[in-house]
Amino acid sequence: MVVAKKLDPESTAYKQLLSWIKVGTPRTPKSEPKIIALEITPANLILPPKTKVQFRAIAKFEDGNSKDVTHLSAFQSSESVLTSVDSKGLIETGSLPGEVAIMARYMEKFAICYVTMPLTGATKTKLPARISSDHFIDTLLSNKFEKLGLSPSEPANDSVLVRRMYLDIIGRLPTPEETRAWLNEKSPDKVRNLAVQLVNRPEYAEFWANKWADLLRPNPYHVGIKAVFVLHTWLRDAFRKNLPYDQFSREIITAEGSTFRDGASVFIRDKRTPEEITTVVSRLFLGVRLECAKCHHHPFEVYGQEDFYQFAAFFARIGRKGVGISAPISGSEEMFFLSKKGTVKHPRTNEEMKPAPLKGKPMEFGEDEDPRAALAKWITSKDNNLFAKAGANRIWGDLMGRGLVDPVDDLRATNPPTNPELLDALAEEFRKSDFDMKKFIVTIVTSNAYRLSSVPNEKNLMDTRNHSRHYRNRPRAEVLLDMVCDVTGVKDSFPAMPQDSRAMEMWTFRSASEFLDSFGRPDPNQDPPCERLPDSTVVQALHLMNGKGVQAKILSDNGRAAQLAASPVSLESAVEELYLRCYSRMPTKQEMQKVLTLASDQKLNKRQALENVLWALINSPEFVLVD
Repeated sequence: MVVAKKLDPESTAYKQLLSWIKVGTPRTPKSEPKIIALEITPANLILPPKTKVQFRAIAKFEDGNSKDVTHLSAFQSSESVLTSVDSKGLIETGSLPGEVAIMARYMEKFAICYVTMPLTGATKTKLPARISSDHFIDTLLSNKFEKLGLSPSEPANDSVLVRRMYLDIIGRLPTPEETRAWLNEKSPDKVRNLAVQLVNRPEYAEFWANKWADLLRPNPYHVGIKAVFVLHTWLRDAFRKNLPYDQFSREIITAEGSTFRDGASVFIRDKRTPEEITTVVSRLFLGVRLECAKCHHHPFEVYGQEDFYQFAAFFARIGRKGVGISAPISGSEEMFFLSKKGTVKHPRTNEEMKPAPLKGKPMEFGEDEDPRAALAKWITSKDNNLFAKAGANRIWGDLMGRGLVDPVDDLRATNPPTNPELLDALAEEFRKSDFDMKKFIVTIVTSNAYRLSSVPNEKNLMDTRNHSRHYRNRPRAEVLLDMVCDVTGVKDSFPAMPQDSRAMEMWTFRSASEFLDSFGRPDPNQDPPCERLPDSTVVQALHLMNGKGVQAKILSDNGRAAQLAASPVSLESAVEELYLRCYSRMPTKQEMQKVLTLASDQKLNKRQALENVLWALINSPEFVLVD
């Protein structure tokens, strides 16, 4: 129900409207000075908790005049839990530390004020504010810790770190032999050595190709089963070759050829219009979500309809030959090439749009010139900060549990990074490596920040954004299924896959698996790019506790527990083997004693005891989470 409310006769809005009516409701004269900028004052603030401050929004006009437009502006907080702002520009800080961007909008202009709330109050112990390292990542994070009054957690122990590195870099657990070798390694460069070793293992390509499959892999019933297989093969091959990120991006943006031979072309078979391609390309490679600009100018963003359709015009001349989409059985080959004709029109003005980069000048192209090649060159240029930042932020988020900009594909002034200086430095490092993803991963992993424990201290307990501790996360569904298969010693089988294939190697989301569906693999009917939901659910817990597939693996006569029970090793040695496989650590004395006591009290034989231990380990947070 909409309730109408009369304007207050004493309000400024009432008086302005009355004055306009009295002079005959004229249109805005052409001579009226145009607004050129909006300023918000104060522009930067450092405030204690529970503090109120009034903002002012000042409009700047082309004739040099200024006007206070606070009462006519719209305000918004990027983190209203930390700092709220009302319709009149009055802000109030909460009780939690952090940084917030306050946005003000008047007409088509907006401005931002950054509000910092340091942690206040004394703690029981004196804690350092800096990470002990001269690595640029550690330095820039430490600068932020000092600003916010945070203290970094202690370094994680070697068992936690080796498990983290294996799962983060190649998506699988280390074997007991690999764990023992790492724990016994004395080299001061052991972290770098392991990181370099891991990025050069075959599993690296499978794992990172699987990540990009979420962003590119379409429904096989929409584009054809063979086409999806060809795309998957292309992705795996790109990561095996360590294709530089800029070249990888260019091949997708300028895709052509056959959907039966050229994997990148499957992307434009799925996204059939310039408008569809625009939203995905801008999001993946620039970190810019242009979806809103397709219909209107977003109130807190710089891009409007003209920007969107000028960008879309780069894809207007994609020619097609062959059978198009005939879902649900789109199985035929399709060819893509440069067409001599093709236009994109503005939906409101019907104007034919010329290709132009975001906020760039329109470009002209001859019949034999592919506009997409010029777009790809602009996007992947080392001078394009958006490209380097978007790529660096995506990889940082994968390794550190959260992007400096979150979500990772939403870079905009009104969603600022938690550490702008660090994001700039990461982007520069990515550029300096010639967009070598392996080198960039090693750079992040060899920082002390990556090695921090996830256990909080008194001064970072509430930090969920500034990386003063490591953020736990749940592995991808395919990784977790492979983990269960590895520790139980029983492999899974998948339709249309060779015998003994791992879940990480699957080329389609269509393969039936209750486990993968429970743990959030993308819906095959959903349009990519797909964002996997990281939330834990009751279904997941119940599946691990009672799922027939998991239970069958634990109890299998050919499984790990049965094999260890039949071996001559003692129960203690067998339990140590299971702990190493699941947690990459040895059991504590208390844990071992608990196992032995339960086995004795319940009169369990060796196999029953090991099956119970394995079930308990799999159903623990230490197993299900990357610590």
